[in-house]
Amino acid sequence: MEMENETQQSKFRRICVFCGSSQGKKSSYQDAAIELGRELVSRNIDLVYGGGSIGLMGLVSQAVRDGGRHVIGVIPKTLMPRELTGETVGEVKAVADMHQRKAEMAKHSDAFMALPGGYGTLEELLEVIAWAQLGIHDKPVGLLNVDGYYNSLLSFIDKAVEEGFISPSARQIIVSAPTAKKLVKKLEV
Repeated sequence: MEMENETQQSKFRRICVFCGSSQGKKSSYQDAAIELGRELVSRNIDLVYGGGSIGLMGLVSQAVRDGGRHVIGVIPKTLMPRELTGETVGEVKAVADMHQRKAEMAKHSDAFMALPGGYGTLEELLEVIAWAQLGIHDKPVGLLNVDGYYNSLLSFIDKAVEEGFISPSARQIIVSAPTAKKLVKKLEV
């Protein structure tokens, strides 16, 4: 009997994934996006994401959709021409702006994850960490640290703790792991 094809139940109904509208230079980033999508499917978890059909966003959403799970994409109307190319994946919620996008994504999610990405991914990630620190939500936040992509960010956060700008308890808001399977397990603790 193959264990890989068995469906596992998760405590999460939906996970919000922040990630790039680019695929990145390494194929490992693309592979990780697909692996994450498949891991969500294997645990009966639906996807909430930025709504784009390109880059890592397109890969993770397509993997979740291909696996038969529900996909909710939240995209500002101004980004639709740039981030939606071709067929959309799943349910698309068009919103007025980036602030509404983040609020809508958070409202529909039980946890947050970040794949590699750029400024937008980092901004979304740091906002949900700040919200957790302020007590606005108590949902887990994780980094899929593919090939050490987020090592420098984690070092920065540790330095901020060391220098007294982030409390040790606030450092615990974010967890990281190198694979989707390990990250989901850490978030479920």
